[in-house]
Amino acid sequence: MTTEAPAGGVLDTPGPLLRIVRRQELAFAIVGGFNTLLGMVLVVFWLQLLGDGRPGLAVAAAYAISTVVAFAGHRTLVFRVHGRLVRDFLAFCGVNAGGLILNVVLVELAVTGLGFPAEPASVIVMGLVAVLSFFGHRYISFRRAR
Repeated sequence: MTTEAPAGGVLDTPGPLLRIVRRQELAFAIVGGFNTLLGMVLVVFWLQLLGDGRPGLAVAAAYAISTVVAFAGHRTLVFRVHGRLVRDFLAFCGVNAGGLILNVVLVELAVTGLGFPAEPASVIVMGLVAVLSFFGHRYISFRRAR
């Protein structure tokens, strides 16, 4: 028995998280916050497993796992889409890479170019990029024609 994908690949019914919080933006922040904590735990796990001499590898392994978890969470709990799995994942990785580049450029500009203190500038830029990434994922990663 097969079920057809909904029109445009977007599910009509909200998932369990959206039924609780009712705002896609809040659901995005919850999934992102969870994923950030997961990434931190995974870095510590990989550091314990690989030893302190391989911090770059620990971060890379944690990032790879948390990217897949974030993709699954955003796809199923926030944006509720079906189909186009590979295209969505590649677009998701592209939006995340764009966010990383934007973070680096804006923090460098704020700190070295404008003379702002590094810590507050980094936090503000990360918040701004998180908001922009919501729209990137909404309109690029998980975009569907209505």
